[in-house]
Parts: sequence; C-alpha cells; structure tokens
Amino acid sequence: MKIAFFDAKPYDKPSFDKQGAEKGISFKYYETKLNEDTVDLAAGYDGVCVFVNDTVNAAVIDRLAEMGVTVLALRCAGFNNVDMKHAFGKLHVMRVPAYSPYAVAEHAIALLLASVRHIHRAYIRSRDFNFSLSGLTGFDLYGKTVGVIGTGRIGRVFIDICRGFGMKVLAYDKFPAADLEGHYVSLDELFEKSDIISLHCPLTDETYHTINEKSLEKCKDGVVLINTSRGALVDAEALLSAIKSRKVGAACLDVYEEEADLFFEDNSEHIMEDDVLARLISMPNVIVTSHQAFLTEEALENIAETTVNNLHDHFTKGQCPNELCYRGGTAVDCKDGKCF
Repeated sequence: MKIAFFDAKPYDKPSFDKQGAEKGISFKYYETKLNEDTVDLAAGYDGVCVFVNDTVNAAVIDRLAEMGVTVLALRCAGFNNVDMKHAFGKLHVMRVPAYSPYAVAEHAIALLLASVRHIHRAYIRSRDFNFSLSGLTGFDLYGKTVGVIGTGRIGRVFIDICRGFGMKVLAYDKFPAADLEGHYVSLDELFEKSDIISLHCPLTDETYHTINEKSLEKCKDGVVLINTSRGALVDAEALLSAIKSRKVGAACLDVYEEEADLFFEDNSEHIMEDDVLARLISMPNVIVTSHQAFLTEEALENIAETTVNNLHDHFTKGQCPNELCYRGGTAVDCKDGKCF
C-alpha cells in the first residue's frame, strides 16, 4: 500500500516510517500542502495522508477520485478542512480522534501560566540582564473561575488540571457529561462569570466565531482567553479590538483563524502581511505559539500508530472504526464500514 503524505515535517517521518514498516504501508513524503495545485502528486497512490492546513475541497476530492485514490487519512482529530458532504460516496475519510489529550491540555495550562505570571516578558528581560520586577505582577489561579467550552477528552483533562490549582470550573458542551453535572451552565453565564475562558471544541458551522464581538461584551473586564483548538473559533479582529479596549486582559493562542499559509513554516525572512496577526503578536499581553500544542513524543507516536492502523484496517478488513461519514449534514463515526 502506497500513501502520499502531504505537509510533511521532519518530526513526522520517524514514527510513520516505523509504524508503516510494521503494517506494509509505505509513505511518500511531500513538504507541500495538499490543494488544487498539488493534488496531482497523489497520482498512482492508494491513499493520501493530510494534516490540519491541507485543503480538501470539492475540486481536490473530485481529482483524487478521478485518479483512483479512495482513502483520505487525517492525522488529526478535526476535519473542518475537508468538504465532508462532497467526500461522501467518493472517499473514505478517517481520522485520529484522540492522540494525547494531555499534550494539548498541558500546553493550554503552560500558556496560561506564562501569561498571568508574565514569564515570556521576564525571560526576554533577563536575557538583557534586566532584572526589574516592574510590570510583572501577576495573579493567583487559586480561587479563580475558569470557563471551559467543550468537555471532550482534552477539555476534561484541562478541567482536572484546573481543579488541581484550586480553580472553580464552569463548563459548556452541547452534549454534557454525566460526571460533570453541576458544572454546566449556559454560554452566556459562562461568559459573564469566568475569569479565564478556554476553548476545547471542534470547529463547525455552529461553533464558528464562538468568541466574537457580542460574546466578548458579556465577559468580565480583563478576562483571559485561551485557544488551543481551532483558530476560527475566535473572531481575530473582534479579539484585537477587545484587547485594545482592555476588555480582554490577556490572550493565549496556539491557533489562529488565518494560519493556513503561515503556521508550521519559517516566515522570519518575510514581511508579515497579516496585519491582525502582526498586531496581536506585538502586544505584551498576547502569547502566540505555532499550533504546537499536540507536539510531544507521545502524541506523535500515537498519531502515527492510529493513522497506520486506520489505513491497514481499511485495506485489509474493508472497514475502520475511525472512519467518518456525513449523513443529513451531520458528521458521524462510521462503525460498520458501509459509508458508501
């Protein structure tokens, strides 16, 4: 089995080569992202493997199907970059539903701690032998109220960590978990009462711009916002305005709405044309990391193992427990291998 692997990075290859060799799957690594201009690179392959910023729109799907490619393996949990309605009946789409919730949740906490204790600013100062404490006063997490939007695997690990700090937890999820009963509130109440808000939900039509001008108006003055999920959960321009007006006291962002052509690449020699991102990064109370929350040794190994097992199950058994279907406008896990 031969798989065209798009948006490949050096840290991807060891785990995928190891796992692929064990299952008889070979990967051809392409540094370029999958899109309408690069899709022909998949000619002659049994399937393609893509990541969060590859573009799998209707045109790409149709071209893959024309070339006889039948499988799209996402090496991530989210699938908002795939036109699932158009893929139904043309491609088998499978994902990695969970690789390391601890990696993402711990990164969210790391961003929060760095932000509220101004560690990023202190580090830069001390590199210049400036040991002044002026402007570095932070606040305790103990006793603060954190609002968690999305209580899936990552959100629940994040909640457990926050409880360890002695924080009060409010939660919102369209599908509440029984063991978190008593913590769930409406979105409006979460916005109004939270000192810190952390996003841990997928990007859908319903969750697009969950954080927007209206929702930010409902928040406490000085609220801290954390986003380690999907960039478009946050209206970046609305966030920028709220930071300037002091409504948002700090923002911790591992993802960005328009990151596709920027993140995972070295742009240090280029002029930043995205004015909103440039202004966010320039602000002392904003921390931006490059979609790296998932990037731990354990997560990379789990991603490779699950992706390879997905492909192996599909080609040898004709079905895969992590295959996605799209029926009636709703994405569902397909457990029976009868998506077509």
